[in-house]
Amino acid sequence: MPDDSPMESSVMDVLDKQIVHALVHDARIPFAKLGGILETSEQTVARRYRSLRQRGILHVSGQVNAVPLGHARWVLRLKSTPDKALRLAESLARFPDLSWVTLLSTGSEVTCVSRPRSVERRDALLLHTLPRAPQVLELTAHEVMHRFPPDEEWPRYRHLFTAEQLEELGPHRSRPASAGPDVLVDLSAADEAMLALLGRDGRAPYAQLAAETGWTAPRVARRMAELVAAGVLYFDLDFAIERMGYGVRGALWLRVRPSDLDAVGRAMTTHPEIVFVAATTGPSNLMASIICRDTAHLYRYVTERLGALDGITGLEVTPSLRVLKQAQTLLDSDRIALVR
Repeated sequence: MPDDSPMESSVMDVLDKQIVHALVHDARIPFAKLGGILETSEQTVARRYRSLRQRGILHVSGQVNAVPLGHARWVLRLKSTPDKALRLAESLARFPDLSWVTLLSTGSEVTCVSRPRSVERRDALLLHTLPRAPQVLELTAHEVMHRFPPDEEWPRYRHLFTAEQLEELGPHRSRPASAGPDVLVDLSAADEAMLALLGRDGRAPYAQLAAETGWTAPRVARRMAELVAAGVLYFDLDFAIERMGYGVRGALWLRVRPSDLDAVGRAMTTHPEIVFVAATTGPSNLMASIICRDTAHLYRYVTERLGALDGITGLEVTPSLRVLKQAQTLLDSDRIALVR
């Protein structure tokens, strides 16, 4: 049986990585079930999970997919002067509709993802708040037309499981649906309360969610399942990649021939370095997020993996100088800040 003592080091062992993969696969998997699959105790799994959270390595959150609610996702690129860019990024990180707020290595550009929950909030951000901000010199908004689902979610630890263990894990339950329902979903005040709590803690117990919403625990479970099935709710993990042994994070902005766009996007989802890839509007029509061990690894990826794909006519690589906010959490240096 693996050692169940808390790990003070930021290094992750095999059991930690197996727990991470299981959470990526099913963010709310019961620890008793996971302990049985990994042939260890429920208490050991729970202690390891708490250690990963306390060391600022990961955070599980429930996320709202705005597409089934009738709203698009946008990737924003904002140019500033070098002396104001960090202040701009810090301000953007406080916006609830913005995620993945990143200061690029140029020191004068910030990127973020906007997931507005209403047309009014979208217009307020894109037409009023950002254009009028004194730090913003230029704004480019790329609408996400299509997200290419990965064949395996990063950090790709599936190889640490046997075929029998993977079968016991069952179908993937955390990945956002690729398409929304035929009928748009309306969210009640109780739905919003549940989603807000899941945003802070994706593994919040049903009893806690019931107390927050005024529902019974069985009703919470049913409604959560309905929202997941509708593609409105999905679960995501934020990682402190430096504490996992990765030193380079960035974005790729590709120009691809329209006839090759789908093939290139699908091919990139099989690359271990790629975390996210989507077809977008704008001057580049394919955008991807990438994580590499170091700059040499990034160079090999660009020249060998991307270089082997037909149809790419242009590429811009923008390494991250600092990530201030991920999907849900703020980063404090190289660790995830505690979510309250």
